[in-house]
Amino acid sequence: MSPRPASGPASRTTPGPTPRTASRPASGPAPRSAPRSRPGPDDLRRTFEAVPARTSPEDGPFADSWWGRAWVAALEALSMDAARLARGRAYADEGKVAAITVTPGRVVAYVHGSRARPYRAELRLRTFTDTGWDTLLDAVAAHPGHLSALLAKEMPHSLADTAREADVRLLPGGNDLDPSCTCPDHGRPCKHVAALCYQAARLLDSDPFVLLLMRGRGERELLDELGRRNAEHSARERPAVPAVPSVAAAEALADRFLPPLPAPLPVSPYPGRPPSYPDLPGARDPLGLDHLATDAAARAHALLTTGRDPLAGLTPWQDAVRIAASRPTAGLTATTRALYRELAHATGRNTTDLARAVAAWRQGGAEGLTVLETPWDPPAGPFDRARPLLAAAEFPRLTPWRNHLTHPDGSLQLRFGHDARWYGYESDPGADDWWPRAAPDPDPVTVLEALLTGDPVPDPEDDPPYVR
Repeated sequence: MSPRPASGPASRTTPGPTPRTASRPASGPAPRSAPRSRPGPDDLRRTFEAVPARTSPEDGPFADSWWGRAWVAALEALSMDAARLARGRAYADEGKVAAITVTPGRVVAYVHGSRARPYRAELRLRTFTDTGWDTLLDAVAAHPGHLSALLAKEMPHSLADTAREADVRLLPGGNDLDPSCTCPDHGRPCKHVAALCYQAARLLDSDPFVLLLMRGRGERELLDELGRRNAEHSARERPAVPAVPSVAAAEALADRFLPPLPAPLPVSPYPGRPPSYPDLPGARDPLGLDHLATDAAARAHALLTTGRDPLAGLTPWQDAVRIAASRPTAGLTATTRALYRELAHATGRNTTDLARAVAAWRQGGAEGLTVLETPWDPPAGPFDRARPLLAAAEFPRLTPWRNHLTHPDGSLQLRFGHDARWYGYESDPGADDWWPRAAPDPDPVTVLEALLTGDPVPDPEDDPPYVR
């Protein structure tokens, strides 16, 4: 036996299964081990490691199964030269066929011949069409025994008969094989392709799914499809289950008596007080937590008693002003100053803008903030009647601009709101730095007198936060 070359594709494959020995039980041939397969990137490519040389002429034929022998018969029917077949068998016996790759319609391997460089031998055969596969799979799925046999790596004669009855030729004939090789021999087939065919018979012998892969479908795909079709076939044959009488739920509960719901609990006149929060190292500011809890309780109480969310529609700036305005007014503590800085930064304003807006909110709530920030043109009516009323009270003539009436010395101003109330403002003369002062009132004379006497805006600290 000639040694295998150390170069070429065969040198990159790992050894195949242990060679079969000459010792066999008297009852028949020893079971041969299957060549090991290296899976490809998908289910449509399988590469089998090279099968080592056979060590004894008593190893028997290349195929023991009837379908493996049918493959060999197709090869021998293809050839017109028995000598080439004999040399091919010798090459296969000597282990000159390298790893075999099987894909749909193709079987390829490098075969070592008389030269140092191996030849590329290839065998092509026709794959089934989608229609052919549907016909075959439907026929196989109708016989559960066929699926069980395939799972056991068997191919019973009845499976081939079923395929033939479905007009699908599972096993190839001599005319179905198309050999090719890179050697200079133009025989059909040459000895290299013949060696490949003999070794392929061993693959088919151990796994009939190799034949099905040659015909176009991989093992996983076939098993999944056969399982699905077998289940559908079984479902069609299963007798129909009689319908169970049923009653609609509304009908079943129509006569059921439901007691009336209990009366709702009375609502507390005031929102509850939150618990006290300890001042722990690294914890949140307890006063800030207390403020948030108090604010949430008041908002929930208003929603419960009025059915309306008092903060619905507020912009982030308006809500920031509302939060700052709800802080105590008796001086700016360090905590309040920190809150002002955080709120001003979060809304893109400065602390002066926030303090002015807080004064407006304390003066008249959301409408007071609108009066501070948004001039508008009031319709004819109360605004026009204000100037005669002020003149009758012997006040100097105020200069009108949109909804503003400004004192001649530039230190006092009245602004008319959408709620038909007048809001007082004060500034250093000529500075045009207006700050809300005095409580709003529908009477402009009352507001202007409050500005002149220095009456401040009433302290709203103890009022519910959503009243102001």
